[in-house]
Amino acid sequence: MGIVSLYFKKRWVFMGGLLLILGALSVCSPDPFSKACQSYEEAADPSPGLSTPWNEVESGLQASMGSVDRHYFKHSIPQVTPQHTWEGTVWRGETVSAQLVLWSREDVSNITCEFSDFIGEHGKKIPSQIAQARFVRYVLTDEFAEGCSHRNPEDYACYLYPDVLDDAECFHMHGKTTRPVWVTIQVPADTEPAQYTSFLTVSAEGEPVHCFEFSLEVLPRHLPPPSEWEFHLDLWQNPYAVARWHGLKPWSKAHWKKLRPLMNMLAQAGQKVITVSVNEKPWAAQTYDPFESMVEWRKKTDGTWAYDYRIFDQWVEFMMDLGIRDQINCYSLIPWTQELVYFDENTGQRQSVEIRPGSSEFARMWTPFLKDFSAHLKEKGWLDITNFAMDERAPEDMKNMLDYMNEVAPGFGIALADNHDSYKLFPDCIKDLSVSHSKGQIDREDLNYRKSKGFVTTFYVCCGDEFPNTFTFSDPAEAAFLGWYAAAAGFDGLLRWSYCSWVKDPLRDSRFITWPAGDTFIVYPEARSSIRFERLKEGIQDAEKIRILCREFEQSGTEKSRQNLLQLHAVLAEFDTFERPENLIALLQKGKIELEDLSRKK
Repeated sequence: MGIVSLYFKKRWVFMGGLLLILGALSVCSPDPFSKACQSYEEAADPSPGLSTPWNEVESGLQASMGSVDRHYFKHSIPQVTPQHTWEGTVWRGETVSAQLVLWSREDVSNITCEFSDFIGEHGKKIPSQIAQARFVRYVLTDEFAEGCSHRNPEDYACYLYPDVLDDAECFHMHGKTTRPVWVTIQVPADTEPAQYTSFLTVSAEGEPVHCFEFSLEVLPRHLPPPSEWEFHLDLWQNPYAVARWHGLKPWSKAHWKKLRPLMNMLAQAGQKVITVSVNEKPWAAQTYDPFESMVEWRKKTDGTWAYDYRIFDQWVEFMMDLGIRDQINCYSLIPWTQELVYFDENTGQRQSVEIRPGSSEFARMWTPFLKDFSAHLKEKGWLDITNFAMDERAPEDMKNMLDYMNEVAPGFGIALADNHDSYKLFPDCIKDLSVSHSKGQIDREDLNYRKSKGFVTTFYVCCGDEFPNTFTFSDPAEAAFLGWYAAAAGFDGLLRWSYCSWVKDPLRDSRFITWPAGDTFIVYPEARSSIRFERLKEGIQDAEKIRILCREFEQSGTEKSRQNLLQLHAVLAEFDTFERPENLIALLQKGKIELEDLSRKK
């Protein structure tokens, strides 16, 4: 969201003078329409709030600006002060969010939202297409409780929370309900710095038109495109979940078609890593859709091995074409199943063999593959960016694996999501390290050493972290806080295992048999974004702006720049915490105001 957008100022459209009155009337006049609203049925609300005094609400569709930091519940009257103006300050190339909220005691049909062009002084204009209004949909969620655990739904509280951002052109509202609308404004990188104004009209069949004024200040500062962000984002992708949900054969033409908009959305968030499964079920069956192998292992009749990399190559090339090309992380040398699966031509069947680092079977199975895979990667030009990745493996297994790799395949990088502090045992071996947030911050000395080696160091949150997190019931501000925490603690970025490992029916029910609801995914089918994902991107953008300003102030060398840098470090210090701040929203607002102030300085 924009730096000042959190503060909605109480001034009405008509205070802008006669010209503004005429402009507002022209862009806010209703247009005849007849659209067939496309939608899906949401889950029933397990606690609809029947005591809500809807009879006290005025007749007709009600509308007001809201806050991106609040959840507005479906059967509760939103507690808002009527507001029809919004103001935000952004850099060129930045994406900003806002939220308005609709409610009605009667049914309302064919609700539509439409922006006018953004008009600035001296005829400057940004086309209306930079703004998008999406209806927020509700999903079932649960509670944190004990965090990581097997879950019987009947044993946990169940709620209906707003999260899905639907691209439907129009919407029908049932009476005695509330419907948030999420606004996204993507400011083009070549926008001329100025103050711009646009009007959002909310129309519905048989209802008066609601008009909202959006005032956007574009600063001279420039945010690079996501592909150039230095924030190291690693959200694990699960293409098999996409095939299952759509009822498609994996890697068919139809599957690739469904993957493209979903993975492009990830690329536009600054994703740096391609998730690859080079053996079957590297995480066992911890997700609803297990990861299959993108490499076919085949033992021939003469005892030699053959490996088919066609799917692997297609997947990597597909992701690179979208702009995700910094790293390829292959899972895994130490799979959770501790076994490898292959096809045996002698038996005509699939076989599995138990492997454990340090064993003869481990070396027997991996050595021919590593030699062949290395040659293939060299041919493709990918060897230098390819890591073998491990997830929360025991220190002893890591040591045995690293000893083996140093001897047999030293050219490969190693990545580790570490909840054992294993990185301390192998300071020069882990090229891409992500430390568990719940286990505590990495020692600053170790972090500086890794930076001197050019290694990537991130942190990750998972089912065991109540705060900060991106569960469907998490406070929206928590997702933005993750980017600020990364910047404050000196991390290169964030790892989260959950981009699109969807549960059975993700559009209606985000709960799973293990872990708090929403832990396994952050976006939805048909490339639908979420409040969580939009706020996560916001925090990443803020981290990028902080990095740019820090670098500028450090390189300037003037006393003024030194004072600016001290101010920025003082702001960040408040975000370097493991505890939930007493007032998270106020802290984030304060940080954004300071960041805006510093963005205006040279």
